[in-house]
Amino acid sequence: LEPDVVVRRQEALAAARLRMQEELNAQAERYKEKQRQLEEEKRRQKIAMWESMQEGKSYKGNLKLNQQEVESGASTSSAVPKSKPNKKALRGGG
Repeated sequence: LEPDVVVRRQEALAAARLRMQEELNAQAERYKEKQRQLEEEKRRQKIAMWESMQEGKSYKGNLKLNQQEVESGASTSSAVPKSKPNKKALRGGG
């Protein structure tokens, strides 16, 4: 084989390896950023659960509901909550 051909092949191979490594590094960086965002979202949810628990509210079922209220804006926060209709007792009053 010609030495020039061998050298060109090795250089092309090295360049291809470098490109592949750079692409892999970029993918790893995107994955790390996505993981950071997921961890931040989990942290926010835990904080919201803790705050809800401190207020004495049920935090499991209403967590998504509370997040939707926060996203909808503060304009509806001053509204008066609806009163529950009078319900008949399940057991006798005696």
